[in-house]
Amino acid sequence: MKSEESSKELLFNSPVSVFYNLSKEDKDFLMRNTECRSYKKNELVFLENTKPNGLICLSDGKVKIFKEGAGGRDQIVRLSKPGGFIGYRALFAGQNYHASAVAIEPSIACTIEKSALFSVMKNDPNLTFEMLKSLATELGVSNMRTVSLTQKHIRGRLAESLLFLIDTYGYYEDGITIKALLSREDIASLSNMTTSNAIRTLSTFAQEGVIGLEGRRIKILELKMLQRISNIG
Repeated sequence: MKSEESSKELLFNSPVSVFYNLSKEDKDFLMRNTECRSYKKNELVFLENTKPNGLICLSDGKVKIFKEGAGGRDQIVRLSKPGGFIGYRALFAGQNYHASAVAIEPSIACTIEKSALFSVMKNDPNLTFEMLKSLATELGVSNMRTVSLTQKHIRGRLAESLLFLIDTYGYYEDGITIKALLSREDIASLSNMTTSNAIRTLSTFAQEGVIGLEGRRIKILELKMLQRISNIG
């Protein structure tokens, strides 16, 4: 895993970063007002109903954003990968967080202090445009998943969630194992179903030869079949 200092450097100087084209003066100003810290697996990044202090950018690892639902069952709202923003909706709306975020593996997140960020955004329309573009993309993905989770049956929802994990995190070096070791509870939460239904449906997919299961590792054996199950709904 990267160091906290190298994470800050990468946040502002990576060619794919929204901050890459800032002037040196603005970039140095934001770097001075950015704090990066490491999180252990299952450590809270932010808590629902607390106030954002700045824009959180995930530098390394994986984070789930979730909301506690009826009966204490968590619903995963979003998953974040390195380079993604988390908690931005509450920050820009001037509200408290409506969900919580927790690291699902060792992670590093950098927080840009909000007054410093807003100051640079007011003076640099290109940065504001790039951030709007990034957030609009996230909103589009969220809207599509909302439709899927409310209209598809159990098999379609689980297949769609596995495809979502592939799109978000990709594969390990073998080219078939999803690069995200989620618990069965998290997979159920991501798919809007009970844990028992998720376990049963995963087992059915495995029996049908669509996937392979090795503990938390999920291998995609028949991608086209998984896509077909998702499309049928």
